[in-house]
Amino acid sequence: MNAVEVISISRDAIWTLLKVGAPVMLIALIIGLGVSLFQALTQIQEMTLAFVPKIIVIFVSVLVLLPFMLASLNGFMEQIVDKIVALG
Repeated sequence: MNAVEVISISRDAIWTLLKVGAPVMLIALIIGLGVSLFQALTQIQEMTLAFVPKIIVIFVSVLVLLPFMLASLNGFMEQIVDKIVALG
């Protein structure tokens, strides 16, 4: 295995990481901004109000996006296994 193959695998791993993690993080960001805006407009400074909606929405988004995440990870794993088999 040479440096070009290692860089290619690393680039694919980073891209897969971004594809799997970014949707949930963006959803959490949007919900966090919405809750912060709501707190600023109503002047309610309850700490649990900032965490509970985010936790619930992140949990639901992970459940909804789980098939996509598993398909992305499975595709990456198949790619890695094919490269391992090609070396052997």
